[in-house]
Amino acid sequence: MRLFRFLPVFAFLAACTGSDKAGDSDAGGTVVIAVGADPDLLLPPLTNTSAGRMVADQIFERLAELPPSGPSAGDAGYQPRLADKWDWAPDSLSIAFHVDPRARWHDGRPVRATDVAFSFKVSKDSTSGSNVVSSLSAIDSVTVRDSLTAVYWFARRYPNQFFDATFQIFIVPEHLLKDVPMTDMRAAPFARKPVGTGRFRFVSWTANQRLELIADTANYRGRPPLDRIVVAIAPDYAAGLAKLMSGEADFYEIIRAPNIAEVAAKPDIRLEKYPNLQYAFMLFNARAPKTARPHPIFGDVAVRRALAMAIDRKAIVKNVLDSLGAVGIGPAPRAIATSDSTLTQPPFDLEGAKRMLDSIGWRAGADGMRSKGAQKLAFSLLTPTSSATRVKMAVLIQEMLRQAGAQVNVEQVDFNAQGARLRAHDFDAAMQVIATDPVPDAVLQSWGSGNIASGTNYGAYNNPKFDALVDSGVHAGDAATGRAILRRAYQTILDDAPAVWLFEPVLFSGKHKRLRTPNMRLDAWWVGIPEWSIPAAERIERDKIGLRTVAQ
Repeated sequence: MRLFRFLPVFAFLAACTGSDKAGDSDAGGTVVIAVGADPDLLLPPLTNTSAGRMVADQIFERLAELPPSGPSAGDAGYQPRLADKWDWAPDSLSIAFHVDPRARWHDGRPVRATDVAFSFKVSKDSTSGSNVVSSLSAIDSVTVRDSLTAVYWFARRYPNQFFDATFQIFIVPEHLLKDVPMTDMRAAPFARKPVGTGRFRFVSWTANQRLELIADTANYRGRPPLDRIVVAIAPDYAAGLAKLMSGEADFYEIIRAPNIAEVAAKPDIRLEKYPNLQYAFMLFNARAPKTARPHPIFGDVAVRRALAMAIDRKAIVKNVLDSLGAVGIGPAPRAIATSDSTLTQPPFDLEGAKRMLDSIGWRAGADGMRSKGAQKLAFSLLTPTSSATRVKMAVLIQEMLRQAGAQVNVEQVDFNAQGARLRAHDFDAAMQVIATDPVPDAVLQSWGSGNIASGTNYGAYNNPKFDALVDSGVHAGDAATGRAILRRAYQTILDDAPAVWLFEPVLFSGKHKRLRTPNMRLDAWWVGIPEWSIPAAERIERDKIGLRTVAQ
């Protein structure tokens, strides 16, 4: 079956040349990956952090994986994973996935079609805390035809059918989770000690210190080249960089601008630029913290626009990132083909911002700070301590908004505390970074009204017109029409100013030369970890531990 869909400019980075592929057929070795924050949890689809996703993606699998070149029309190029084959119904309103009969959970139980149906149930139930509810709105149900066949039923034919059925849903074990109430999924012990079907098994997790995975040597898809993955958790960036530079870590995801020359000069480390789907912004909470009432400041679009006008985004990006960031264009970053950098945002105009605030009743007092009746133009800006970039930008924003008459308190909290506050809608404004999915309708996950109550629309942005335009654009009959409709959707959200779109990062990783890393993909660099390897001749002492010390 061939379906029209938008093809993102998905220039996947083959981050390595041919010489970077494994040259040894024997398996072995330990890779140490330094990350800047503790994972939130390890239960798809509840995992919301990049560290959590990186680990969970090694443990769990989808029914099928994206083609190496990115999302395609229909199912063209998708690679079998837990499903070894699939069949479309003649009317294209259902897809029957056949589970590979060799697949086993890490506890030895066979994978069954009931696991697939259960995984869909968890993913689509908003009370579970799922972050993909909006992406599954067009899938009516998943039924079990027989022990190895699960059938996805769609409300209509649309371009993203196969993508939504596979990319959005990781398969989790029904037998270990069926007795957990949906509302308790996030707190379930399984979320910190998971059992999956991936090529690595979970071993241990010491919060804020270390997480360990080992190769599933009996995996139905074959054991991975590596014996072990150790995730070294370094909330302090300097500590993570020191681990890489000293050889204690083999890979560090992000090298900041001031350290690029230092890392590049290290003879045993490679510095590699890689593309990404991230964008950063200052998020306004449209609701008063932990309530359904409008926020006394940010509930007014005119205030949001005025504050956005008082922020010089170009100066902030230049000051903090220099050439390692591009000024943000909105919630559809440049790597998405339907993005549009020609749309208009509130321009930087400090005097214009002051006039607008005056016109809507926010008057400056003798100290220059504004108020409207008893309400002061004062709010807290939540910022994670693990991100020096966001902290620096928050401080610059604080000063810029002070000049407009707004009093901003930069509130620094640890990464996981910020995540908890966002999920509870317990904040005024927050410095945020999102890595979006590689398709246009992914914008609804963080900005669609259906994801306010229990999804990832933490700022409670609610505009039915925006929702409808995105839906119409994605399901349009031809690319030109769809692009035009999505352009209107993007302009709508830019006009509403639910956030100040700050930047899209230019990212560099650092890795030890002994590490071979094929398949670093745009949407998630870690997808190829099961194919990473260390040649036998380049292994060091920690690689010799192998699997002997770990009981499987």
